[in-house]
Amino acid sequence: MKKITKAVIPAAGFGTRFLPVTKSVCKEMLPIVDKPTLQYIVEEAVAAGIEDILVITGRNKKILEDFFDYTPELDALLEQDGKSDFLKISREMENLVNMYFVRQKHPTGFADAVMYARAFTGDEPFAILLGDDIIYTDENTKPGIAQLVDCYYDTGKPAVAVMEVPDADIPKYANIRGEEIGERRYAIDKIVEKPAVKDKFSNNAVIGRYVVESDIYDIIRNTPPSPKGEVYFTDALQYLASQGRLMGCRFEGKRYDAGNKLEFLEANVEYALRDKELGAPFKDYLLELAAKLK
Repeated sequence: MKKITKAVIPAAGFGTRFLPVTKSVCKEMLPIVDKPTLQYIVEEAVAAGIEDILVITGRNKKILEDFFDYTPELDALLEQDGKSDFLKISREMENLVNMYFVRQKHPTGFADAVMYARAFTGDEPFAILLGDDIIYTDENTKPGIAQLVDCYYDTGKPAVAVMEVPDADIPKYANIRGEEIGERRYAIDKIVEKPAVKDKFSNNAVIGRYVVESDIYDIIRNTPPSPKGEVYFTDALQYLASQGRLMGCRFEGKRYDAGNKLEFLEANVEYALRDKELGAPFKDYLLELAAKLK
C-alpha cells in the first residue's frame, strides 16, 4: 500500500458567512489567537506525516501564498533588532512543508475544486482537509487526519471523518448509514448530502477530513450533477459506499467550525486558554467578566 504523503486543501470559497470582513480578507486568514485558520490545518497535516500540500485557491487569495513564503524584509528587520523569537516564528512558515497553489477557475463547488489536484496527486492516495474545520487534539492523541490515515492503512479503503450531531444539525451535514465494525469505525453503505431530520440514517455526520484514492477523479467526472448543475462530492463518495469501499472514522478530538461565527469565537477563547502565556491571565479576565455579568 502506498504511503500517504500528499494533502489537498480546498480554499476557494468567498467566506460569505463572515461578511463584511471577507470582502477584503480571506476567511482562511482570519486568526484564532495569533495564527490564521489555514495554518492550523496545515500544521495538522504536517503532524500526520504529510510532505506536500496543494491549496486550491481563487481570485484575490494571493495572500495565502505570501503567508507561507520567505519574507526577506521582515526577517532582516527582526534579525537587525535582535528579535530572535519572532524571527524563528517567521521562518517556521517558509520551512513548514512543501506548499503548492492552484486557482479554481470558477466557484463551482468542492468536487470541482478536488479535480484541480489530479496532476498533483497522480496515482497516489491522498488526504483532503477542509479549511473551515479545525480539529484540536492534545499531545496524547493523534491529529485528526492522522486518525483517518490509520483507518485507510488498516482497511485499505477510503475514509471520511464522522462525529455525532444533534437532530437540529442533521440538515447541515452529509449523513451516513453504516455498520460499526470496531472502535470508532463504520463500514458505510449509504451517505447523503444534508437530509431532512425525518430522512436521517443516524446522527453521524461527515466533517471536513477525507482520505481517498486516485480513482476519485474518474468517479467525480462520471457523477451526474445536481439540479443546480453542481457535482456533489458526497455523491461521488456514495459510489464508493455502494461498492463497499468507504469507511467512517469517528475521530478523537474537538472540532470547531471556523466558518461559524459562534464556534470561531469559541475556538479563539479555548485556544487562548490553552496558551502557555495567555492562558492564566486570560482565564482571570474571563472569570472577572463573568462575575460582572451575573
